[in-house]
Parts: sequence; structure tokens; C-alpha cells
Amino acid sequence: MSASLAGMSELRIVTTVGNEAEAEMVAEALSEAGIRSMAQLSSEGIRLGAAASRDIYVDEQDHDRALEVLNASVPDEDELARLSEEAAGGSAP
Repeated sequence: MSASLAGMSELRIVTTVGNEAEAEMVAEALSEAGIRSMAQLSSEGIRLGAAASRDIYVDEQDHDRALEVLNASVPDEDELARLSEEAAGGSAP
């Protein structure tokens, strides 16, 4: 899922996600921005394999940029409403 982290300095958690699938989506978004990441089972909560939460780590020097990438990919409420309306087949009469 993530690129090799050889040569990275200090690692910092950029986010924690709910499961393995979410971790893969975050890793993909970071990779597309040229940021290497690593997912690791979170130390909090119950460890349920693929359903367990994951901490996403990035190199300390990429942390701020990684936050920007992840925050930019989160739609605001208006965007969510528009996407929901589109998924429902258009606007109501």
C-alpha cells in the first residue's frame, strides 16, 4: 500500500482512519501528491484485522503538505449535498 520509507527522518501521524480500506484511499491520495506514507494498526481500540483503525504516518518534513492534501480532498457540506443530489438522480421538482 505505501512506498518504502527507507531514508525518511522522523515519522508523524497525519491522520487515523477507521479501517484498512480507508487507509488505502488515504495512501493513494498522498502518493498521487508525491508523499510517501505508511499505515500501521492504531494503538487505540480493538484490533479487528481489516476492520481495525489505522494510523497513517508520513515523513515529518511532509506532514504539513500531507494535511493540506487530505483536507483538500474532504468535501464541504455544500459539496456533499450536491454529490448526494447527483447520486439520487438530479434535483427534486
